[in-house]
Amino acid sequence: MKKNLKRKDPLKKVIVCTVLLVLLTVAAVAGSQMLRNYRADLLAQEQKKVAEANQQKKAEYELAVQQYEAQNVKDQVNTAWPEAASEGWDVVDLTNYPLENPGSVTVTRADVMNNGLLLVNEWHSRPEDFDESAVISLSGYARDSGLDSFWSNSSCKLFPQAIDALIAALKDAKAVGLEHYVVNYSYRTYAEQENLFNTEMAKHTERYSGDALIARTKRSVNYPGTSEFNSGLSFTLYLYESGNATLSDTPFYQTEQGKWFYENSWKYGLVFRFPKANYPYETTTDKSYKTGMNQALNCYRYVGKAHAAVMTHLDLCLEEYIEYLQEHPHIAVFENGVLKYEIVRQQVGDDVASFSVDTTRKTSNYTMSLDNMGGVVTVFEY
Repeated sequence: MKKNLKRKDPLKKVIVCTVLLVLLTVAAVAGSQMLRNYRADLLAQEQKKVAEANQQKKAEYELAVQQYEAQNVKDQVNTAWPEAASEGWDVVDLTNYPLENPGSVTVTRADVMNNGLLLVNEWHSRPEDFDESAVISLSGYARDSGLDSFWSNSSCKLFPQAIDALIAALKDAKAVGLEHYVVNYSYRTYAEQENLFNTEMAKHTERYSGDALIARTKRSVNYPGTSEFNSGLSFTLYLYESGNATLSDTPFYQTEQGKWFYENSWKYGLVFRFPKANYPYETTTDKSYKTGMNQALNCYRYVGKAHAAVMTHLDLCLEEYIEYLQEHPHIAVFENGVLKYEIVRQQVGDDVASFSVDTTRKTSNYTMSLDNMGGVVTVFEY
């Protein structure tokens, strides 16, 4: 028998299945996206909480450090050290006390050559490996300092640290109404000093010869390499104002500008280089027998604030100060009973390109300088 059976349309079945599959896929994708968004929101919330917690911890840490430093400045002082004066500046000899929490760092001669303490005089020529590449023109470096031109010409040059100290001093002088300072002599190359020396020597060849001729010439001009102006850290000052002949003609140290600079320059790391009897003032202690300079020269030298403070308050010229550090290679400098600096001299010699220098982890703020006497001097600032 033939049965008439109604067969289902297979195409409809496929379409239905496809639609269901698409719906399931869309639902799965949507659900997956919702899940990802939910997880992303949770992650963002957690990251925000962690960031806020870290920021709070950082703020708490910084506050704790500030409180510690504010409350424990004097804790930098070892109670076993000799007690410092409670008022004024005081230098305490720590020669028999080692650096606390010691460490070390390796430096090269070039790293520390020109940081302020390099001794250059009649008996100590500047080192053969002296590098003048960092010497720069005052007119270019200080043009945007906010001061009127304080250089006599565009050839006036110094190391940047000396210019910075001079700018700081002149700005404070200006703040109290003292202006019109001008730098006259500054850095000279070896060749320039040699030319000056030969020119002066030629004036005396008719009367002198040999060693006597050189000795006579050195009375007026330093031998090449032994002039303070070969250091890149020294300069002379005079006063000039257009149309004010009285100011320009008045001896520098008879002016208020000269007096202010002489009394305050040490605060900026600058020292009067060549004190001699009755110059610049009657009360000036004669140091010409140490410096080798008998001329009245208003020369200032950058040495750095710590060294300038010690030199000023112990009344030492640069030569005497280095001798002092040789005898007292570890000192502490206090102001009103608060530790300001630790200064350590270490003998390293002049025949090595690099060397290890002792440090203290009590502070990371330190500066090193060669003294041209075989030593490196480190200032730790607190």
